[in-house]
Amino acid sequence: MDPFSSIIIGAVESARTSLVKIDRLKNEGNKTVPNGAGSGFFFSSDGYIFTNSHVIHKADKITVTLHDGTQAEAELVGEDQDTDLAVLKVAGVTPFDPAKLGEASDLLIGQLVIALGNPYGFQHTVTWSHQRIATDITYRVGPTDRQCHPNGCATQSR
Repeated sequence: MDPFSSIIIGAVESARTSLVKIDRLKNEGNKTVPNGAGSGFFFSSDGYIFTNSHVIHKADKITVTLHDGTQAEAELVGEDQDTDLAVLKVAGVTPFDPAKLGEASDLLIGQLVIALGNPYGFQHTVTWSHQRIATDITYRVGPTDRQCHPNGCATQSR
């Protein structure tokens, strides 16, 4: 097997159980109906999930589907629309391993970036950039100093 494929396969295997499909649901009359979907990942062993704000924004109910098909309701812990980030909490689900997070300061400009996800329920979707998209982006989040990058990566919600 070629070295590039080995890197991609290793990344998928490493993050496989941390990835989740997220469904945004809305109340319409006496029914709860799907209103969007996206991806997220467990980042802690006690059930916290990172996703994008646009995936869950204005949801009446949020459900997640784990790698093994287990479904659970998620609670919105917080979201920041300016940086398009959100944190969810799911209780009582197993088994999963939280993703191993690194430090942005360890990345080099031009370094290969791999994005893993579960959009629309397609498990273990992999995107990579042949253009090597790691860039010199700094997010300063404060009351009056917010900077967002227009070419950032995000999960889809449609």
